[in-house]
Amino acid sequence: MSSSVGRLIRRAALAAGLSLALAPAAFAQLPHPLDDAPAAADFMPRIDWKMSAAFLNHPDSRFTWDTHWAGDFDLFSYPKGRVSFLADYQALLGEGFRPFDPYQSNYLLEASGSVFVGRTEVAGVLSHISRHLGDRPKRIAVAENSLGPRFMHRFGTTASQSSLDVRVDVRKVIAKAYDDYNWIEEAELVARRRVSPSAGMFLRGYGQLIQVDTTVAGRGQQRGGRVEAGVRLRGKSQTGGAMELFGGGEQMIDADVLDRLPRRWAYVGFRLLGH
Repeated sequence: MSSSVGRLIRRAALAAGLSLALAPAAFAQLPHPLDDAPAAADFMPRIDWKMSAAFLNHPDSRFTWDTHWAGDFDLFSYPKGRVSFLADYQALLGEGFRPFDPYQSNYLLEASGSVFVGRTEVAGVLSHISRHLGDRPKRIAVAENSLGPRFMHRFGTTASQSSLDVRVDVRKVIAKAYDDYNWIEEAELVARRRVSPSAGMFLRGYGQLIQVDTTVAGRGQQRGGRVEAGVRLRGKSQTGGAMELFGGGEQMIDADVLDRLPRRWAYVGFRLLGH
């Protein structure tokens, strides 16, 4: 098993590199697969939170820091499935008006219900994203609602020395304001290797394709994503939280709320995890 997981991790590393070459946009910090399907009904069996900050290497003074506060939980589980909710707040900070100027705020709310087919989780996902400017005029709404399936699978387990998480989303945009999005497709690979009880390494590759209505803004398909590598550190208590230190590169589709332009940057940062 360990050799097959090792081969999958090497393939994940190749895929992560390819995702950057394809115009690498991680927008939110989404949940990852479970080791196994729930065996019985339960109320609130899981709750996780994440907080991160990354310094962006970009000449535009509006894009200096990318921060996230996110929480997701399973409201209840049932044999072979679960009902989950997620909220992610992203603040992009610049230096326009003051140090740590909250230039942009983006909100993600998501509800999902799933069933496991073997160890693969198949979920129906309803997602809402809205985007706002901080301390700047913006009278129009910028938002979209999307609906579609999500597929998640974990090769190995959290207790394994090596593991690989795979997530694929395909969502139809069912309501929108200002956006020209029609379909959103996402894929994420996260490879992990534990080097000691308190430390490990990880590699993340993420790619995003957005199919658009060409009559709105006269542009075609949009590509984005990120590649990221780092280390995870935790204390002696394996039930406590963890910290990740990471760096990578990203292309964020429509990084500004209104100008419909992608932006690319390198970044370094940290992430606190409540699980």
